Amino acid sequence: MQSSFKKFLPHLLVLVGFVVISLAYFSPVLQGKKIYQSDIMHYIGMAEQQKEFKATTGEETYWTNSAFGGMPTYQLGARYPHNYIKKLDSVLRFLPRPADYLFIYFIGFYILLLCLKVDYKLAALGALAFGFSTYLIIILGVGHNSKAHAIAYMPLVLAGIVLTFRQKYIAGFLLTAVALGLEIGANHFQMTYYLMLLVLVLGIAYLVDAFRKKMLPHFFKSVGLMVIALIIAIGLNATNILATQEYVKESTRGQSELTINPDGSPKEVTSGLSKAYITEYSYGLAETFNLYIPRFLGGGSGEDVGKDSAIYKFFKNIGATPVQALQESQNSPTYWGEQTIVEAPAYIGAVIIFLFVFALFLVRGRLKWWLVGGSILSLILSYGDSAPFGFITDFFIDYVPLYNKFRAVSSIQVIVELCVPVLAIFGLVKLFNDFDKEEHKLKALKISLAIAGGLALIFLLFKSTFFEFSGVNDGYYRQAYGEYGQGYIDALREDRKAFFTEDTLRTLILVLLSAGTIFLFIKKKISETLVVGVFAILILFDLVGVDRRYVNTDNFVSAYKVDKPYQANAADKEIMEDKGYFRVLDISTEGSRAPARAAYFHNSLSGYHAAKLKRFDELYDFHISKNNMNVLNMLNTKYFIAEEQGAVFPYVNEDANGNAWFVSELEKLDSANAEIRALDSLQTLIKAVTTVPELASERFTVDSTAVITLTAHQPNKLTYKSSNSNDGFAIFSEMFYGNGWIATVGEKEVPIQRVNYALRGLQIPAGDHDIIFKFEPKVVQTGSMIALGSSVMFGLLLIGGIWFGFRKREH
Repeated sequence: MQSSFKKFLPHLLVLVGFVVISLAYFSPVLQGKKIYQSDIMHYIGMAEQQKEFKATTGEETYWTNSAFGGMPTYQLGARYPHNYIKKLDSVLRFLPRPADYLFIYFIGFYILLLCLKVDYKLAALGALAFGFSTYLIIILGVGHNSKAHAIAYMPLVLAGIVLTFRQKYIAGFLLTAVALGLEIGANHFQMTYYLMLLVLVLGIAYLVDAFRKKMLPHFFKSVGLMVIALIIAIGLNATNILATQEYVKESTRGQSELTINPDGSPKEVTSGLSKAYITEYSYGLAETFNLYIPRFLGGGSGEDVGKDSAIYKFFKNIGATPVQALQESQNSPTYWGEQTIVEAPAYIGAVIIFLFVFALFLVRGRLKWWLVGGSILSLILSYGDSAPFGFITDFFIDYVPLYNKFRAVSSIQVIVELCVPVLAIFGLVKLFNDFDKEEHKLKALKISLAIAGGLALIFLLFKSTFFEFSGVNDGYYRQAYGEYGQGYIDALREDRKAFFTEDTLRTLILVLLSAGTIFLFIKKKISETLVVGVFAILILFDLVGVDRRYVNTDNFVSAYKVDKPYQANAADKEIMEDKGYFRVLDISTEGSRAPARAAYFHNSLSGYHAAKLKRFDELYDFHISKNNMNVLNMLNTKYFIAEEQGAVFPYVNEDANGNAWFVSELEKLDSANAEIRALDSLQTLIKAVTTVPELASERFTVDSTAVITLTAHQPNKLTYKSSNSNDGFAIFSEMFYGNGWIATVGEKEVPIQRVNYALRGLQIPAGDHDIIFKFEPKVVQTGSMIALGSSVMFGLLLIGGIWFGFRKREH
């Protein structure tokens, strides 16, 4: 027992160290402050209605009316019954946010390296290098929490796979199942998809190795166990997966029925996102060097260049006060790459890149090839439509399943950021290995120094020959500053050049220090422990120094500002006095800056989400964005939040159709194109259009006594009373969603029909009736039962695995 504790003690100390470092980097959390994340502010706005519903009723709603006219909450933090893997995740993320994610970065990578038989000291060093990779810190700064969450569990999944391939079948199987369950539960399927691509590369490397070593039975046994682990992990997350799968078909990620654009031109028909949208954020070839030199292309789209900058001096020279000049210099567009906007460079680290190059000449075998292969694939795909690799992206979009469901191809570089530190650490493993000759290590050092150091030196000496430091948006800034435009651009280019020189020199110095440390060790001048210590200092100095430029204590504010990010303005307060049920469209400047703000207070037509309902999105592009009042009226848009002379006010739309109404005519059209175009001039109070096969063109008698009144409303339940002396067809100003909504007229369930491209319609017999819409998605019930069964099964397997492990030790 005492021996086991001694073995575990170093790992315990490392874990404690990770906790301390995580809290130290995000130290304001110890004062009760919270990080201000722009994307999370949008999420809070979108999720406020369901949060209030849960607080009031104690129940979960899987539908919200707060944004985009209504949508499921599946991708808005919905909580499902029997989701026990989520509870485990909550236990692991016990630190205040975002320190919790940084801790998981560390611990997952540490376990991966331990499973690769790396000494705990080097494993801890690698964990620091991975966790402080600039991109991983930046996404915490802007609020891409689910992305960070999924990335954090990637190394843990790889650890389980490696353990299984090492013939630790039980431990590997259990770890793979848990890690995959946590990974899928993070609910960022794009990151999980990219991990799958890396696992395929890893699998190919292990397959080739198994074939060479005549160990194919072991390989397929391992794969079989991992497939079972995957099935269990999917089962643990069944509700979320099934709900997402159901929703994605109806979202902007699914295939549209339209074959035209809003201007009438032919539309690119795809089963997912368009190529232009997928590749909008394609990494430029030159940006590859950002991984090695942080501000190689100027850093982020808005950098603080400081008082010593050319931009500061430029504004002083044209008459600005020191304060004005400083303000202008604090958000300068120094980035001059090919992307539309960049928060910060995806910097992996000069020290880690150097060690990676060093490892290329020392490490051999399958480990090297799956790490290098994964890195190359990741880099090529991150270039998107950039020449000369655009044809590879086209191939993946057209032929690789699900690839066209995801945008921002540059984010696949998370795979590079995972693979490079692993191989870099193995460079040190080989350095400390006595089996490799000193001459071999020295040769590897010389070559890697020539490549890494030589590259930085060439950039320093010939920067003006290779680069003009001009950005794609410079023409806009030249025009925006009028007669001073060219002077501003000249000053901007000078600062870009200064950034380039400063960071390239910084990289060169770090490479020389790293190479010198390795040289001293090879010559037996310093110990292994000292080498680890020196590299820990170099890596932390390198990465934390860059990370602090973009995410630091300035990002933290009082908890109240994060928990209550929006304050009701005069227009909001006036609208909230109206206790009716209606929709609001915020067209003020404040609303354009914070599109989810209105959703925080009202049933809004605006919002912020990457996967809104496809039909609403198309309705917006064709009509709402053009202020088509027929469409806005049928959506029961009673209020517009407008702005005049800097003051906001609510404009009351007296012509809004209301919650429901009977129409005199239903016209059957032959295509989705015709249906959405018909809304251009459709008198929606009188007539409706549809393409639903079960419906036919029909006229109805509507007299002055025919009425439908909303009597009660909740996000997931709407109750109406109708009175009509004739059989009729009613239109409801609610978004149609065919999965989960149930309608009853009296005691009878009736089918909900889609009309006016995006709304609900019901055929209602003559007489007085109670009409109820309830959102009771069967997918939640089915998924919850699968999740419960999978949890029980995994629990039994875990107990069995632990019991078997103890029995094996006894024997």
